[in-house]
Amino acid sequence: MPYTNEEGGRLNNFASEPKVYQAEPPTNKQKITYIFLGLVGAALVAGSIFIAFSVSSVG
Repeated sequence: MPYTNEEGGRLNNFASEPKVYQAEPPTNKQKITYIFLGLVGAALVAGSIFIAFSVSSVG
C-alpha cells in the first residue's frame, strides 16, 4: 500500500489502482443476446402494466 506523509506527520493511505484495459466490442452473438433480452424485458414490463390496468378499477 502506498503511504504518503502529509503536513503534521499524518499518514495517508491510498487504495491501489486497478489495471486499465481497453474494452472489446460485443460480438454478433452478444448483440443478438442483448436484443433478445431487451425484447423479453419489454414484454415483461408491458405484461405487468396490462395486468395492473386489467385488475384495477380505473378502466
